[in-house]
Amino acid sequence: MGQRLLVPLLCASLLSFTTANVLAASDTDKTQIQKIQEATDKQVVTQHHIKLNGKTFKYSATTGNMIIKDDDNKPSASVFYVAYTKPADKNETRPVTFVFNGGPGSSSLWLHMGSFGPKRVKTTNAAPTPTAPYTLLDNQYTLLDSTDLVFIDAFDTGLTRALSEESNDKQKSKGANPGQKFWGVDQDVDGFARFITRYVTVNQRWNSPKFLMGESYGTIRAPALANKLQESGMAMNGVVLISSILNYGADAPGLDREFVGLLPTFASVAYYHDKLPSKPAQLAPFLDEVREFAEGDYARALAKGHNLSAQEQTLIAERLHQFTGLSVKYLEHANLRVGQSQFRKELLRDEEQIVGRYDGRFTSIDKNSIGERPDTDASDTAPSPAFIAMFNDYLTTSLNYHADEPYRVFSLQAFRNWDWSHRLPHSNRKSQLPFVVDDLGNAMRTNPYLHVFSANGYYDLATPFHATEYDLAHMQLPDARKNNLEIGYYPSGHMLYLNPEALVSLHDDLEAFYQQVLTK
Repeated sequence: MGQRLLVPLLCASLLSFTTANVLAASDTDKTQIQKIQEATDKQVVTQHHIKLNGKTFKYSATTGNMIIKDDDNKPSASVFYVAYTKPADKNETRPVTFVFNGGPGSSSLWLHMGSFGPKRVKTTNAAPTPTAPYTLLDNQYTLLDSTDLVFIDAFDTGLTRALSEESNDKQKSKGANPGQKFWGVDQDVDGFARFITRYVTVNQRWNSPKFLMGESYGTIRAPALANKLQESGMAMNGVVLISSILNYGADAPGLDREFVGLLPTFASVAYYHDKLPSKPAQLAPFLDEVREFAEGDYARALAKGHNLSAQEQTLIAERLHQFTGLSVKYLEHANLRVGQSQFRKELLRDEEQIVGRYDGRFTSIDKNSIGERPDTDASDTAPSPAFIAMFNDYLTTSLNYHADEPYRVFSLQAFRNWDWSHRLPHSNRKSQLPFVVDDLGNAMRTNPYLHVFSANGYYDLATPFHATEYDLAHMQLPDARKNNLEIGYYPSGHMLYLNPEALVSLHDDLEAFYQQVLTK
């Protein structure tokens, strides 16, 4: 189904660093029943302060597990979260933002420790971060001044665990994990909806402005979740999509949208590495030219398939060479269709280097330079150890939260057993691959006050920005709703915040977004 399906969108959580965190499938039935009987909310509250723009303010961190229940009012999962709340000023109703990463199967430590929480891991921009000791900074780009923040770990990740009373020999023989009931597009959304509903009830936040913020596969979750919550009576004020994938079906075999969507990102990465035959002075105007070619002559050429003449193929290959730096012969041999893995391997082959998938600015060295696909992803391996080490340290030392099992950065079992089907809005029909453009469009059409901000990295090969542009343009919004959608672009990759320059711009744009939404 293309790389966006075959490789989980972990937001830089390379499996080589998380294998130790992928635990055994399930406890014994006896232990599971005991867990359910003892299931109760657990939380630890700590007090902190931070200085922003010359002003110091206090905030609370609530770290814990909250029990959610199924339709029969039985405990079904213990959801781990960290909530940062700031005391409200007089006559102020503080907004609350629910934040999560993707995968599927990824915990939310990446956004938690890299983006808008009050603490941020210091990493090296576009290069490997040196080994321990690492540094944890007061985050001058936290959004805590604009909104309370609740970071949520998905099912079977972090310290979130499903609970189950099921007990039978067949289940034992298969080694079934109780988390399996949440391992799917719609199942996952249902679980998150139950958690958010209980959180706002327990913490008396029903009348607070509410936002969702998802990264990577989290941008599949966020639109479907916004629509589901809205249909249940909880309308969102805003949704923030970071490094989006909204339609897995676009990469299905036989379609050409994948290559059209990738081309502007190829051009961005080639621009960054000085591989263009003639480098333009500025990136943004150059990309407008690439977009026009991608949706015009290139898309029409691909649509002809093998009926494209040899002369036409050469002309298109020559144009592609100008935009990607790849040789004309290579492009002709590829039938003008180069996947992101092939591009990563080919662009710097003469330098015996490969570029990163999550962030094309990063480079690394493979075992050899003759293969078609890279061995590793430098944009993944470079920052991951710092994030993982510092979160585990921060959890116990600053948040004073001590768990009886390791924090699970990524659940490979959840990813491998994921149910990718998704029920479309207002329909009993299911798409076999998740398509949430309709979910977001439906939520925006029915809620005239819902605003969406889409943040994209120029160098993100995992979720290309032009593919996101195409999907967002197909929500079928009336003119009156189009102004509720804003798209931002940043000189970074999938994890936008790894580039300090991009983090500053994204922070400023989101502060303006919150202010705009909350003053309407």
